[in-house]
Amino acid sequence: VLVVSFSLLLFVRCVFMSLTIHLFLFSCVLFPQNAEISVFEVNIRFVGGLLSAYYLSGKEVFRRKAVELGEKLLPAFKTPTGIPWALLNLKSGIGRNWPWASGGSSILAEYGTLHLEFMHLSELSGRPVFAEKVMNIRKVLNRLDKPQGLYPNYLNPNSGQWGQHHVSVGGLGDSFYEYLLKAWLMSDKTDEEGKKLYYDALQAIEKNLIRKSSGGLTYIAEWKGGLLEHKMGHLTCFAGGMIALGADGGPDDKTGHQMELAAEIARTCHESYARTSMKLGPEAFRFDGGVEAIATRQNEKYFILRPEVIETYMYMWRFTHDPKYRQWGWEAVQALEKYCRVEGGYSGVRDVYANTPNHDDVQQSFYLAETLKYLYLLFSDDDHLPFEHWVFNTEAHPLPVIKKQNPLKET
Repeated sequence: VLVVSFSLLLFVRCVFMSLTIHLFLFSCVLFPQNAEISVFEVNIRFVGGLLSAYYLSGKEVFRRKAVELGEKLLPAFKTPTGIPWALLNLKSGIGRNWPWASGGSSILAEYGTLHLEFMHLSELSGRPVFAEKVMNIRKVLNRLDKPQGLYPNYLNPNSGQWGQHHVSVGGLGDSFYEYLLKAWLMSDKTDEEGKKLYYDALQAIEKNLIRKSSGGLTYIAEWKGGLLEHKMGHLTCFAGGMIALGADGGPDDKTGHQMELAAEIARTCHESYARTSMKLGPEAFRFDGGVEAIATRQNEKYFILRPEVIETYMYMWRFTHDPKYRQWGWEAVQALEKYCRVEGGYSGVRDVYANTPNHDDVQQSFYLAETLKYLYLLFSDDDHLPFEHWVFNTEAHPLPVIKKQNPLKET
């Protein structure tokens, strides 16, 4: 029987406390600063973190600071369509998009990953404006024609038209799909629109993007103007857990099929780890040129402590209790300890196929918020943050299901 070491569990518990402290310091210090921030990153990390800190601790300061920070983000939605800018100056309220993003477009995974937090902001403040902003995003998307039922990664906030037709369930697209499903789950399964949007999107993904290699590995390719690139990113590996999480609500009695698909994606992502020297997964891996689940380009061989594979192991364990998922998680723990542990914490490595690590000297914040938290949950009992009561935002901050009978709370 696999058991996570006491030191690791203690460390993860400390992470919860340290994040709470940092969230409080951020909320006090950054508000008045004349600085440009990423709306997406501040929302998932800090708004989500403050909300989670409030729900876990009951301390009023976290609720108040979450709402204040949410209000600071509202000017980002001042566009002709209501699709928010990616970047915002918190002091001036002036927004813009990343200059590299397909002619000034907003990014699907950024404007599509606000829903959970903003619905809770309305719930806790009694102000419908937060919910209205994210529901308007759905209205814009519903009006648009989707190529093959797919959502391109770029949308122009001025014209309301798609930018470059690039579709990915990994970077630039990933958490949009996750939030469609979790919006339905978080609503106590009353958000039927979110449910339909998720399952329709998943059907299009399965038809157009999901393929099986000659060696029998199922993967999710990327779609560029109708042509497939047979590459799967580490970021895409979250999809195994997402599909498992949504399998029970799937249409036409597809629960078994979706669980099988989730298990196949989990296996493919595990293979991307197993086929490296360090048993840590590369940033991206390919299925062409005679290779399978292997990075072939030097700029894809790095590992920066990402959580997505561990996340899928956690969901698959919760739904199947197949011991291989804990075994695979423990293999990752051992690899992290052997190759990423340094004097000051943990570091990413530049080439997972090398025999010795070349550290990048960076400990990403999501390593604390997600990777270690998902490992902790993988080896915890199922009644620790049970799925029927909690959903995790894309930064792994737990948010409670909003029960149907709960009225909005006035500030």
